[in-house]
Amino acid sequence: MRDELVHREQLSPNFNDRALPINMVVLHYTEMKPVETALERLCDPEAQVSAHYLISEEGEVTRLVPEQKRAWHAGTSYWRGHKDVNSASIGIELDHPGHGLGYREFAEAQIKALVPLLARIVKENDIPRANVVGHSDVAPARKTDPGELFPWDRLAEYGLCLPKPEKLDLGDPFDNDGAFYLALERFGYDITDGHKAVEAFQRRWRPELIDGIVDQHVGAILFQLLLDRDRGAAR
Repeated sequence: MRDELVHREQLSPNFNDRALPINMVVLHYTEMKPVETALERLCDPEAQVSAHYLISEEGEVTRLVPEQKRAWHAGTSYWRGHKDVNSASIGIELDHPGHGLGYREFAEAQIKALVPLLARIVKENDIPRANVVGHSDVAPARKTDPGELFPWDRLAEYGLCLPKPEKLDLGDPFDNDGAFYLALERFGYDITDGHKAVEAFQRRWRPELIDGIVDQHVGAILFQLLLDRDRGAAR
């Protein structure tokens, strides 16, 4: 099945050994065009970056690094206690112009190729839905990918990531911004740059308004996510 989901290999020299078991998937966009430019960079020893897979807008899946090896895709990052996100994760790059080259919807063929690949990875490694994240989630001060137009709801329909909470108590669950930041850290985010961390949370959970401001709406979303996790409903 694995070979059926991967159309070709173009192995990158940019990898080393893992120090942790796999329990995450990090999704990126390339912010390069054409796709050959991204492939060249991900395989360039001097660039010192890579990922396990690259999916073109036409839906072609290229394996760059074997899954058992540590690809160099996340950079300085953090998620739920992991500072070496590269060791704990599989990185998937999506061929896309990104915010820098004309941000737009993701191609249907690309998402159709991503879903079965991600499903196989999640199943084989028993990855919690909460650990299928975007680059901006693990590096909020530096990154915005895959961004507010990424169809997380599509992945959630297949049980591949957490869905957006539907029932929200729009009271104010946090006394002040500091309480929200601490709760955001408890959920998994690096809050060193609080404003950027809130933007990253909004980009993932409230993409219609990304302003980095703590308000009752984002507070209610975070509160429900934590409540679901505490109840054991958010693995």
